[in-house]
Amino acid sequence: MQTMPAHAAHHDDREIETLEEFDATVSARGTLAGHRVQAVDLTDRTRELLTTDTAGAVFLGCAMREEAAAKIRTDGALVFPPVPDLPFDPYRGHVYSPDELFESLADGYEATPDARAYAWFQHTKADRDIYASMLRAVHDDSVSDALDELLSGARVVGVMGGHAMARGTQEYAGAVRLGRELARAGFTVATGGGPGAMEAANLGAYAAPFGDEMLTESLELLAKAPRFTPSVTQWASAAFEIRTRWPQGGRSVGIPTWFYGHEPPNAFASHIAKYFANATREDGLLARSNAGVVFLPGAAGTVQEIFDNATPNYYESRGEPTPMVLVNRAHWTEKLPTWPLLRSLARGRSMEARIALVERIEEAPEALKRLGG
Repeated sequence: MQTMPAHAAHHDDREIETLEEFDATVSARGTLAGHRVQAVDLTDRTRELLTTDTAGAVFLGCAMREEAAAKIRTDGALVFPPVPDLPFDPYRGHVYSPDELFESLADGYEATPDARAYAWFQHTKADRDIYASMLRAVHDDSVSDALDELLSGARVVGVMGGHAMARGTQEYAGAVRLGRELARAGFTVATGGGPGAMEAANLGAYAAPFGDEMLTESLELLAKAPRFTPSVTQWASAAFEIRTRWPQGGRSVGIPTWFYGHEPPNAFASHIAKYFANATREDGLLARSNAGVVFLPGAAGTVQEIFDNATPNYYESRGEPTPMVLVNRAHWTEKLPTWPLLRSLARGRSMEARIALVERIEEAPEALKRLGG
């Protein structure tokens, strides 16, 4: 149904991100020389580390015993030790899951790793500490690396739209059906990972393997907690109730940011690449939407995304222009007249054949297919 690989099978074969990969490499190759070992707990692999060549290797955030660390440093390996007392792992080898970010939700959203990472960010971003800003940059780079591995070979369609779209509305249901149809057509749905239109598209992808009744019941359940204010806890708990009742939903990606900390990630994206730097997140989301982007009605953030996406299509800096489909004529021609400017920009360039404005959300998948050639 979807093309997203089950796991990162395509990463550089010198990268080791799990204990299984570590053991397999040591037994098959007999050396770790030149390898990159990322966020693997090696406390119980002292014997292997003491007896294996690690020249030129790099260990990023791997817990290990002191004698092992001393020996591999002598080999000429670089050791970046785990950072204590952080609410996140800057060297992580994989993107996040909803369960990981919302762990301890039963004790209230404030207790979750997601909320604690935001609190740390708020606390450190004002004091201009080079150490804290370096940790954020290393974390975001690790997340980008993991996201590239995850999406290797996938046909990704971005769905952009505002966080203001409430559960229980016609618009929300339409965005859900869009996500479902894209997922069923074999695309990997990628969103900004937050509430509103973003959650709706991720929910649609989650609902792809199920029948219509699952969707109807889910939309009714969610309508009881329409927004993430006043209670993120209630809003997120409603989503987890659906995940519990209908486990093993379809896969999709959410790419949110702690920069907008008031905005929690949604629990329907199976994979969440969450960033501290919003600019890295915005650019990464659009750059990875290699099969096109659908823009649902939104405000300033969505307008910014339209032109963030139009610029590389205009200059062809990422190769062939990718499809751009704007949904809702009145919104994009009168309320926020983005479409006339986009059309003027595209005139006479190869991107002209890759942009479309449609009235209804149901028309978007067909338009994408048409523009994608």
